[in-house]
Amino acid sequence: MTDRKRRIAVVGAGPAGLGFVRALAGTDTEITLLERQPLSVLAAPPFDGREIALTHRSMRSLRDLGVWPLIPSAEIHDMHQARVLNGRSRFAMTIAPNFADHRPLGVLISNHLLRRALFEAVQHQANVAIRAGCGVDRAALEGDRVVVTLADGGTIEVDLLIAADSRFSRLRGQFGIDTGIEPLGRTMLVGRIRHDADAEGAATEWFVSGRTIAMLPLGRGLSSIVVTLKTDEAEALLALPQPALDRWLTGYCRGRWGAMRLATDLHAYPLTITYAHCFAVERFALVGDAAVGMHPVTAHGFNFGLAGAMRLARLISNVPDVGANRPLGRYALAHRLETRSLYQATRTLVALFTNDRPTAMAARHAAVRVGALRPVRGALRALLMQ
Repeated sequence: MTDRKRRIAVVGAGPAGLGFVRALAGTDTEITLLERQPLSVLAAPPFDGREIALTHRSMRSLRDLGVWPLIPSAEIHDMHQARVLNGRSRFAMTIAPNFADHRPLGVLISNHLLRRALFEAVQHQANVAIRAGCGVDRAALEGDRVVVTLADGGTIEVDLLIAADSRFSRLRGQFGIDTGIEPLGRTMLVGRIRHDADAEGAATEWFVSGRTIAMLPLGRGLSSIVVTLKTDEAEALLALPQPALDRWLTGYCRGRWGAMRLATDLHAYPLTITYAHCFAVERFALVGDAAVGMHPVTAHGFNFGLAGAMRLARLISNVPDVGANRPLGRYALAHRLETRSLYQATRTLVALFTNDRPTAMAARHAAVRVGALRPVRGALRALLMQ
């Protein structure tokens, strides 16, 4: 049998890629982390408008990785409940912890702070070589190794290649993995907003007039606002001067949070969802959005990405051959079992809740009422607080 050095290349220094690398700290694995962005951006990512809702499982993982202490405690915001509203109805499906459970439902942390903390944990990890500003041109399986050709013409040889290079991964196709890529024709606008009414630690998702509004609490009088609407409407909104945009947001939210004033610029993200047909083939695996690119309405993309990265690292941490088919196959099956149902349910719910036809509106009202039933609320609570 060929002697192996347990060499891995990870393409993409986003949260899933960094989490996977960090989970292999202290092992005899040699890891090369490849990222197109320069080192300065990895070390100090700019604010990008996105606030990440973390489950308790993700919080435990970040503690296990030694990342949690690197996040400023003042920037960790508790969510005490989650509410779903539909149209003009004042009825809300509400999810909250049990009275005996004093933990919050989850927490919100800015994406750029999570990226910064993960990179800080990985930056001086003994078994990692970071090659920033380094793109990947192509990769291919050659015998019992993967040869990765870099954009500058150089090559590296590894026993396992991990693609953590976004939901638009180029590497997937090079290894023959088909992916369901669905552009939704909608754009998500995100930023921080000040408002007069207190959100009281409640995260609110409001489906109204073919659009979606989410308000994520960041402290008294401050929230992250997420508005999802047709791309042409988003472009028109971004062209407005801020006073006019503030008035539009206040009016569109029907004064529910009082007068609104943007505290940051709005950041635009065209929405595309993806689900790879398989998550691993010989000596190649997908993690993060390269495997599952969730719709943001469930706020579960980061959690799935981190959970998958942790699972894969655990399965290969002690095997003689990190690229062996058996642990990769176990990862692929387990990650599919965990993610597939929620991915499909989210697609169905988004299609329903952005449809304003009378029959769809009736179904939406019924869905919110069903979601408020105790067994359903309990299942949703368990998903967040496991």
